[in-house]
Amino acid sequence: MNIFSSGSSISRSTSTNRKNATAIGSPKVFLHKDKSDNSNGLRRDSLIPRNLCFLFITGPLITFYLCLSFGYFNIFPDLGLVFHKYGASSSNCDVFDGSWVSDYNYPLYNSSECPFVEQGFNCLGNGRKNKKYLRWRWKPKDCDIPAFNASNILERLRGKRVVFVGDSMSRTQWESFICLLMTGVEDKKSVYEVKGRNITKTTRHLAVRFRSFNLSVEFYRSVFLVQPGIATKHSPKRVKSTLKLDKMDAISKEWVNSDAIIFNSGHWWIPSKLYETGCYFQLGGSLKLGMSIPSAFKTAMATWASWVEASVDSKRTRVYFRTFEPSHWSIQSSAHCTVMQFPESDYDFKHQSPFSDVVIDIVKKMRFPVKMLRITSMSASRGDAHVGNWSDRKSFADCSHWCLPGVPDFWNEILLSDLFSDKVLPKND
Repeated sequence: MNIFSSGSSISRSTSTNRKNATAIGSPKVFLHKDKSDNSNGLRRDSLIPRNLCFLFITGPLITFYLCLSFGYFNIFPDLGLVFHKYGASSSNCDVFDGSWVSDYNYPLYNSSECPFVEQGFNCLGNGRKNKKYLRWRWKPKDCDIPAFNASNILERLRGKRVVFVGDSMSRTQWESFICLLMTGVEDKKSVYEVKGRNITKTTRHLAVRFRSFNLSVEFYRSVFLVQPGIATKHSPKRVKSTLKLDKMDAISKEWVNSDAIIFNSGHWWIPSKLYETGCYFQLGGSLKLGMSIPSAFKTAMATWASWVEASVDSKRTRVYFRTFEPSHWSIQSSAHCTVMQFPESDYDFKHQSPFSDVVIDIVKKMRFPVKMLRITSMSASRGDAHVGNWSDRKSFADCSHWCLPGVPDFWNEILLSDLFSDKVLPKND
């Protein structure tokens, strides 16, 4: 049973918010001129009775159809979530296949007015002057993402628990999710972190409650998803800690009683976060000093998949895995970061997607209906939306994390679209 389904879906994008959008590369419209008919020599007055009869029969049917259509699109707009551009089923639409279009109705919130945006992600508040990076919207090729309606979404999330699990990219999406929803809350003080904790890079658990809606939106820091541990006895001196690839993070038991879980992992699976800090892999109590990072990641994701199938109730909980988020460091130097001026559609991101490919292959083999948020490609062209030099650390340029508002907002718009419909993202894709 789908706990999010209520017979309808989020408000369809028929609002004026989308009317001012300027599409890039929109399809041409062809006008066809109808050919005239000479009635094959028949007298015009001989056709009048027949035409009147035809009108008497079809007129009421046409009127009924027009009234029904008007009611469907205007009185009951929630009955349609994503309408295919040419009238086909939205299940045929890949929401991740599209482009960024200019839309001056964005952004949807002010990061300086949302208390849950870290100062390091508040680029405007940190002095960024160029606001053009905020004026883009993701537009799928063959359908539309519903116009965001915070009040509608909050009602549908009433009494729910949504959990984000992963690294700092997951925390950014969590912050974006909260700020988007807060635009529909009148009493901002009714939204608070349950223990009054500040958002930091090392805090293991953060829970924000929307009191008026009995809604909890939580973040768990688990950068590898599997369990970190201390070095085993008689380990070489270079081994300072281990990563137990066959055991889930000890806090994983806290994730299960939720209505939606959104996972990510990938950015910490690099030598500078592992070998160079003295962290090596462990399987069944044995060190695997020669195991490569790709092999270790695949083993860890297999452990995650087994845990999902054994521990998560598919009748209650929706599970998502968000693919790898592209960074835009200089090819010549990973320490050099230059933020682009505009989206760059031909950016080559394929070298950054091996982790995503591993997860996609594992998910395809799962019995549990996990859904993939395949954001790698759509985010790859947005080198203009990184934090860059506009963080709270002026000496450090950042081409990995994203400004808020920004790209993570659209990951959440797609996520929210799917939460209330089985038609947006295919299962185990």
